[in-house]
Amino acid sequence: MKIIPVIDLKDGVVVHARQGMREQYQPISTSLCQSSDIYKVIDAFLGAYDFETIYIADLNAITHQGDHERLITEVLAFFPDIQFWIDSGYQLPKKYPCNHLPVLGSESYSDETALELKDFNKRFILSLDYSISETLGAKSLFSDPDLWPDTIIIMTLNRVGSNQGPDLVKLNGFCRRYPHKHFIAAGGVRNADDLQVLKQVGVQQALIASALHSGAIKREDIQNL
Repeated sequence: MKIIPVIDLKDGVVVHARQGMREQYQPISTSLCQSSDIYKVIDAFLGAYDFETIYIADLNAITHQGDHERLITEVLAFFPDIQFWIDSGYQLPKKYPCNHLPVLGSESYSDETALELKDFNKRFILSLDYSISETLGAKSLFSDPDLWPDTIIIMTLNRVGSNQGPDLVKLNGFCRRYPHKHFIAAGGVRNADDLQVLKQVGVQQALIASALHSGAIKREDIQNL
């Protein structure tokens, strides 16, 4: 099981994501990191465990309210040994730094633009985004696996920061229908028990923020997995 810490950026600082209600997100201050500065949050994550990959969601870019492109570029240069998965909303292919892998979320695409994903030559992570049971964005991305790369995030936004547990029914369904793909759980993971259950349904990676910040998932838990 691979744990990938999540950083949500809004208006220049790291915020605490809760159930997809982005307008209500507040700067983060937790037992893991009292600062909402992205550099300090990354340092705190790396102090908790030797993570190789970190996910960053540029919420301003996703919601069409500016972006953090300059800040993210500086962060990638400062941490060259960390692989960053970056969701910055609708994107066109371009030359990325070697430690930058774009995340393309279904919520940022329509059925008219979904075919543009082919231009990335499968060098991206796809995020299939849900609000409760409803799909978000391009419907074709949920029904056409020919558009998928090998690795797909199943993002259940209403479970993010909710302490409800992961969406096991949905994740189990994807793992059974597409056993040759690698699915990543996003939203609701509370503790090491949840991670063990995810492993049992075939999920080998999880995006996590709240459980790391609260200490519910510790270094020894990750090592045991």
